[in-house]
Amino acid sequence: MDTSRFHLMICNSYRTNGEPKGVCHRKGAAGLPQYLEDEIIDRGIDAMVSTTSCFKRCGKGPLLVVYPEGWWYSEVDEDKIDEILDALEDERPAEALLAE
Repeated sequence: MDTSRFHLMICNSYRTNGEPKGVCHRKGAAGLPQYLEDEIIDRGIDAMVSTTSCFKRCGKGPLLVVYPEGWWYSEVDEDKIDEILDALEDERPAEALLAE
């Protein structure tokens, strides 16, 4: 089975019943997965995107995690996603944006 080089997971605060609520959802996370997917395709990055339920770091949301590296990014928006993907094109983290 072929797999992608990177797996990008972005919190969308959906509860297990599919109800959209929580901090990340209120901070505009709902539109970020599509933006992320479109940018990945446009840039030709070997990655897949998944949305998640809560990462339990609500004060830092929306959160984006890049696996298998385990790079965590907090308070992401479209501008930060662009910086993260710029670095990902070189298979490196966006150091200045890594969450603590």
